[in-house]
Amino acid sequence: MSTSEPLLTVDRLSAAWGAVPVLRSVSFAVAPAEYFVLLGPNGSGKTTLLRTVAGLEPPTEGRVLVRGVDVTGVPTHRRGIGLMFQEPALFAHRTVYENIAYAPLLQRRSREDVAEVVGRMVGLLRLEGFEDRPPTDLSGGERQRVALARTLAARPRLVLLDEPFASIDPEVKQGLRTDFRRVLSTLGTTAIHVTHDREEGMFLADRIGLLFDGRLEAVGRPSEVFSDPRTARTAQFLGYNLVGSGDRVRAVHPSDLELRRDGDEGLPLTVEGVGPVGRELLVVLRDDEGRRFEARTDAGLGDLRPGSRVRAVWSRSIGLPSSPNG
Repeated sequence: MSTSEPLLTVDRLSAAWGAVPVLRSVSFAVAPAEYFVLLGPNGSGKTTLLRTVAGLEPPTEGRVLVRGVDVTGVPTHRRGIGLMFQEPALFAHRTVYENIAYAPLLQRRSREDVAEVVGRMVGLLRLEGFEDRPPTDLSGGERQRVALARTLAARPRLVLLDEPFASIDPEVKQGLRTDFRRVLSTLGTTAIHVTHDREEGMFLADRIGLLFDGRLEAVGRPSEVFSDPRTARTAQFLGYNLVGSGDRVRAVHPSDLELRRDGDEGLPLTVEGVGPVGRELLVVLRDDEGRRFEARTDAGLGDLRPGSRVRAVWSRSIGLPSSPNG
């Protein structure tokens, strides 16, 4: 990631749907060639933030700057920003080649330049042999590859990706994520990627920003944010269990929750569900107050089944503020 002047600066950005606030004074910066992921639950304001950065929604307050220039009032088509949604929205009456060539032709580049750009995009996104096909003959993953190729062929300064893998089959998704990341890195293109999938966000990002209720609660490298959740809400979203109460709330990762069938030590829990997840056993539990817990273990626990009573102990945890929202 470059340490030069940010390519994008979001400065105290707020937005609303009518009288309802959606974004609340959000500020962050994205460096040239950085892959920045906005991670948060559905309804947290992620898509609104992308649309405001792109110029599709007006902010109620704040600014958007590209390379230090305020573009808040600049029309979308003049910002040099590419926007790709969950649905690729390809031109159905055009071939793959014609879809990718659309922006370069609109920019009045020479035929030779257009052919070179399309050829490079086809190669980078593994679309060889698909050039003459219509989008209707492509799979969901192939259509997303074409959509990214079409977006990048316009040579945007910044690409905004709004849940691009949400409708892709799981067996295709991981390869598609890897290819998107590789292509953007190869081209040195700056990207902001929105997702509610924490595994996807952690896998892709140089840095992540966690957005809850229109507020940016944490920004940092994935390993930093994951290993040091600052609020109970952040910890829960990242998959931690919350144990304790009052001023003694702590976050315990499911892999650090040890379940025991015997003894009086530990937190009493009731098993709600149990099953293998790869090489691990996922156990879903509730305490006597109805709070939900998860444990992941590779240890055998006999005839563990729904309704079984166990006790949980842990040797590693993170102290948190007692408020549910941090």
